[in-house]
Amino acid sequence: MSIKNVKQYFQKWQREKDIIEFEQPTATVAQAALALNVIEARIAKSISLKNGGLAMIVVSAGDTKLDNKKFKAYFGFKASMLTPDEALCATGHAVGGVCPFALPPGVLVYLDVSLKRFETIFPACGSSNSAIELTPDELHEYSNNKEWIDVCKQVE
Repeated sequence: MSIKNVKQYFQKWQREKDIIEFEQPTATVAQAALALNVIEARIAKSISLKNGGLAMIVVSAGDTKLDNKKFKAYFGFKASMLTPDEALCATGHAVGGVCPFALPPGVLVYLDVSLKRFETIFPACGSSNSAIELTPDELHEYSNNKEWIDVCKQVE
């Protein structure tokens, strides 16, 4: 079970007890914001993408979407989302619970600068009804972020 793996992963920092599990689903930005009683922008959404034969995760603020031009200019290839089956197979997390924690080796994580606007943000924790409140610096550390990037734009 993915959330079990994430809880075990967070033991390294004694943060496993900070994972919040909800009765209601938090699989979408809107559902998570409602459950947490925060604005949608503070939900850290994990976008699972193809990276050659591997997967990559871009985590951005809940009020953004990938900017295809910025993405291609930065990475040198077109952004292509993983299917739900591919996401589960490549990351170990089902869509709705994909997160930048407890990932298999080779899955790279990038954090979008849109997250830095907030003191804290809420990424999922491996299930469609979980989250944890983290600062951007904590998210950077816990996710093994390769680097901060600017590949998203705010949704109008």
